[in-house]
Amino acid sequence: MTERIYNFSAGPAVLPLAVLEEAQRDLVSLPGVGMSVLEISHRSKAFDEIIQGCEANIRKLAGIPDNYHVLFLQGGASMQFSMVPMNLMPAGGKADYVVTGSWSKKAVKEAQKIGQTAAVAASTESENFTRVPKQEELKLDPQAAYVHITTNETIHGVEWKYDPDTGGVPLVADASSDIFGRPINVGKYALIYSGAQKNLAPAGVTLVFIRDDVLARSPQSLPTMLDYNTHVKDKSLYNTPPVFSIYVMRLVMKWLLENGGLEAAERRNQEKAKLIYDAIDSSGFYRGHAEPGDRSLMNVTFRLPSEDLEKQFVSEATKAGLDGLKGHRSVGGIRASIYNAFPKEGVEALASFMKEFERTYG
Repeated sequence: MTERIYNFSAGPAVLPLAVLEEAQRDLVSLPGVGMSVLEISHRSKAFDEIIQGCEANIRKLAGIPDNYHVLFLQGGASMQFSMVPMNLMPAGGKADYVVTGSWSKKAVKEAQKIGQTAAVAASTESENFTRVPKQEELKLDPQAAYVHITTNETIHGVEWKYDPDTGGVPLVADASSDIFGRPINVGKYALIYSGAQKNLAPAGVTLVFIRDDVLARSPQSLPTMLDYNTHVKDKSLYNTPPVFSIYVMRLVMKWLLENGGLEAAERRNQEKAKLIYDAIDSSGFYRGHAEPGDRSLMNVTFRLPSEDLEKQFVSEATKAGLDGLKGHRSVGGIRASIYNAFPKEGVEALASFMKEFERTYG
């Protein structure tokens, strides 16, 4: 087998090796079908079995209630930044957004373009997004159409550790970068959306959970493809869906179920993240970005004493087979993305590299 390096990229991100091998094995011809999954019709019996099997596994994994629809859409989470307010915010209404990093900041900006009022109910931007606001810091309007949060900020490495109390106002979440990295109480949310390319599948499909009661909010004037009801009615098959991404997502969901579900995934992710955070905390050389209580299990962000050392760190790490560690261009520093499929051995290799790099340059 071709040698694989450790891929710390924030997305598209590492996939389970067993999933890649199964996809490779059946790529030319799906068993019993006689053609590639890249070629089959989305109207075929074979794909119907794939998409229904994927949804069944998702519902089992997350314990999704019957009054929620599971949708496989396109356009990424960035498309949802617009679809959510277009569908859920009535004319003359408003919504509350909690801004905890770059992605939630983009979400509120797009909502404000829709022509309604998208208010910032809390923000930690003045603290360089090092934490998530506490419940008592949320200035929520009981008349808001919904409250929007981003459960994990990929760029800054902060993660919500609690489900905010919105006083009955529907809660919406962008869960793109920590979906299924831990158990999730879907029943507390009216809508959850997630781009697939971090924890679920290759880029191209966006997973959405939407509760029955909020579907009635969509105005009839919406463009067909931007109306959630279109995709509910046609079971995500109004137009050609990203067939291959959904096929791989089904394999990933099966892999998660076979490996203990979301509780086991969380335990593995906690063990992996602890190895890196311990390497940071035991050092005077590295400095973690996020406050300890709000640290992400998926994206570990930290700095070195200088930008020159950070460049050196990334360069030497890449040569050592540790790829994708450069922080996002907007913030710099180092970022290790360690999603569900990232192997513990790779985290151990990074922790060891960090100690050796500090010994050499510290």
